Amino acid sequence: MKDYVLIMAGGKGMRMGGELPKQFIPMYGKPILMHTLELFHRWNPAAELILVLPEAYQSYWEMLCREIGCRAPHKIATGGDTRFQSVRNGLEYVVEPGLIGVHDGVRPFVSLEVIAACFEAAAETGSAVPAVPMVESVREIRAEGSISVDRECYRLIQTPQVFRSEILLRAYERADLPNFTDDASVVEADGGVITLVPGNRENIKITTPFDLKVAEALFTEWTD
Repeated sequence: MKDYVLIMAGGKGMRMGGELPKQFIPMYGKPILMHTLELFHRWNPAAELILVLPEAYQSYWEMLCREIGCRAPHKIATGGDTRFQSVRNGLEYVVEPGLIGVHDGVRPFVSLEVIAACFEAAAETGSAVPAVPMVESVREIRAEGSISVDRECYRLIQTPQVFRSEILLRAYERADLPNFTDDASVVEADGGVITLVPGNRENIKITTPFDLKVAEALFTEWTD
């Protein structure tokens, strides 16, 4: 089966507090987004990478690729008004049956082992979503206050979320809903069963200045 990876890069970086969208922030000579693309290219050079990017950012991205030199061949799909619409636009580039991974462009630290495990599990079960246990105490907010809950019953969800193409394409034929926060929620609403795969804790989503400091430390560790 053919492997596809949709790299979602529609963020405007509002929580980062700067004018530069978070996916373009430079680290070790390259934008975060370029590190992410090249990571998936290293995992499987034959995988078809589809970068989903707002039209307003595409010329800037193409300039970065020319000046820096992106080592990962990829196609560009235009992002929509919502993440759901952006994924749907990216899926238009899927022309053969296979496996489709959807990954956040600002998660450059997913391990090659986790990527491989997700694609292997999805080939077997139809879906694979990386997850890590919660280490903090957790409380559920209710109208009358809050209650303690068992953190062992919960997991933090990461990407890439990988599905057989027929499952994901069918799920995205439905209408968008506010509770669709990721691809697993869309597939689950379509009747799909989600398989969890152990993720790696370094696989953070870089969205805040604090995340940026953690990312700088991780890049230092990976490049030493």
